[in-house]
Amino acid sequence: MLNEFKNKKILILGFGKEGRDNFGFLRKLFSEKIIGIADQKTISPISHGRRKCVIGDDRKIKLYLGKNYLKALKNYDVIIKSPGIPFKNLPKTALSKITTQTEIFLENCSGKIVGITGTKGKSTTAALIYKILKEGGFKAHLVGNIGKPVLNLLFSASPEDIYVYELSSYQLYNLKKSPQIAVFLNIYPEHLDYYRNFNEYVKAKANITKYQTKKDFLVYNSGNKLVREIAKKSRAIKIPIKGEYYELNKNAARVVGKIFKIPKATIEKAIGKFKPLPHRLEYVGTYRGIKFYNDALSTIPETTIAALDSLGDDVETIFLGGFDRGLDFKNLAKKILKNKIKNLILFPITGEKIWKEIFLQVKDDFSKLPRAFLVQNMKDAVKLAYEYTQKGKICLLSSASASFSIFRDYKEKGNLFKKYVKRFGQNPTLLKKGRE
Repeated sequence: MLNEFKNKKILILGFGKEGRDNFGFLRKLFSEKIIGIADQKTISPISHGRRKCVIGDDRKIKLYLGKNYLKALKNYDVIIKSPGIPFKNLPKTALSKITTQTEIFLENCSGKIVGITGTKGKSTTAALIYKILKEGGFKAHLVGNIGKPVLNLLFSASPEDIYVYELSSYQLYNLKKSPQIAVFLNIYPEHLDYYRNFNEYVKAKANITKYQTKKDFLVYNSGNKLVREIAKKSRAIKIPIKGEYYELNKNAARVVGKIFKIPKATIEKAIGKFKPLPHRLEYVGTYRGIKFYNDALSTIPETTIAALDSLGDDVETIFLGGFDRGLDFKNLAKKILKNKIKNLILFPITGEKIWKEIFLQVKDDFSKLPRAFLVQNMKDAVKLAYEYTQKGKICLLSSASASFSIFRDYKEKGNLFKKYVKRFGQNPTLLKKGRE
């Protein structure tokens, strides 16, 4: 594939983290080539190698910035698209010219690739597999969503290298090659604002195994119906797994360890030493007798339900709501009522939507309704949690929605939650006086 680029006009579409890596890679390959860069936003300095350069200083760059950035597509032979730009936003005439960092890496990497996908659990599973491989003495690299961009790693890749690649649906979309070892955890409705419909999202996910051969491996969650159906069509050696939440992640990692013939004791040692990643049912601490859990990465109802199953009946207060992606909250509403959760702290926009669903399900028996508080910021939300949650009970942030309504992302949401939990927990007078 790389030889084909030599005499082609190349455009980098999107100049975030991946786009910058793409530029550094191309500039090392083609020091004299004019490279196009198109982005909706203005862009800051780029760096490649040890030298930093302001884009204006590189005379072999053509910039296309602002709202008309897509007009540049017609002038190029090869377009390297960043994951965050939906295919549905692009002109049909450009689709045949588009490739991605993931596709280039899979086509050209001389090492082994372990690809991990699923609506939820990708990062934890990838991190676990990486730890197991390192513990087993392998030359492993953690890349993709959880790690670093991959293209510049091609310069040092060898057959001994193993790349543990967390693959989102965005990275899998339109892919024409699959990794040698694929781990497929689950599929639930999500990212419906990015795709034309749910089926398109499922097709993107299926690419992790679609192009595997009979020599490859597919480790898949046999407890998820959609994953099971995709696995039936796979030509790879199939290894089914089951499990809920972290057990599923651990079981998948164990199987990958076995594929590489790592002893069971070594696998279990690595799992035992593993520290859970932040914002994934993360125990924040016990303050004023209340246990606080940060599950900020829970952006769909299914993962909030799983968090409630994991924590049991002691959850008394839950933070819910966020950006509306058109998800269905009926099962979540049933779970909240079944678990008799007393306090709902609701963020816009879907907080009200979840509340209405709960209201519909209790019908006329309003005694079953939990307390509901609509809030506009995390500070007020945590104050309410302290006021209404009893000692010995749990307060859970697991919002079943994307964060973008009032937070930049799940990390900001989770970090603000932890900040105010600790601040008010360590200084209870702030709650009484109503100041920080």
